[in-house]
Amino acid sequence: MKWEQVPLGPLQTNCYIVYQEDVCLIIDPGEEGKKLINLLERRKATPQAILLTHAHFDHIGAVDTVREHYQIPVYIHRKEEKWLLDPSLNGAKTFMMPIQTTVKPADFFFEKEEKCKVGDFSFEVFETPGHSPGSVSFYFEKAEFVVSGDALFQRSIGRTDLQGGSHEQLIRSIHEKLLVLPEQTLVLPGHGFTTTIREEMDGNPYLNGF
Repeated sequence: MKWEQVPLGPLQTNCYIVYQEDVCLIIDPGEEGKKLINLLERRKATPQAILLTHAHFDHIGAVDTVREHYQIPVYIHRKEEKWLLDPSLNGAKTFMMPIQTTVKPADFFFEKEEKCKVGDFSFEVFETPGHSPGSVSFYFEKAEFVVSGDALFQRSIGRTDLQGGSHEQLIRSIHEKLLVLPEQTLVLPGHGFTTTIREEMDGNPYLNGF
């Protein structure tokens, strides 16, 4: 299994493509849908689904373009089901974006933490709220990486001043769900560079003194 980081849109939100032979999963297609489709065509990879770590506008902007092109399902946590349809919830209105991002309803919902199989891919879903109420992280144990969305970054954490955010809850999510993973686990964040669980345990200033 391989992965590719593709920064998209004005906020350079990291979209991730997880490959297994000639099929793939798309995680957080935030913008520039045509660019993403062209990339997949060059890679000769066929997407099987779109997974969303959460529903902020910068993570969902290309969902419908990609979904309709490939006719694939979209997965998100149930707590953010309505966020896809509402710019006042997904942050587009708060940031006064020129395009008030809305996305058609998701096809499937994560209701709890669970082991999932989507197409040819198996992974675990961790509930990691705090940045937003329905934030989740996707853990691919055998490949030793976790897609953390906007929960955990390199030497930083997600902001908690948006709709439904909670700093205390986010710190708890990171410690109880992410830092318990094997230290060599690669962290693929929603923005910026990759890191590892070990690096964040040792050097993340936001997590000291918990």
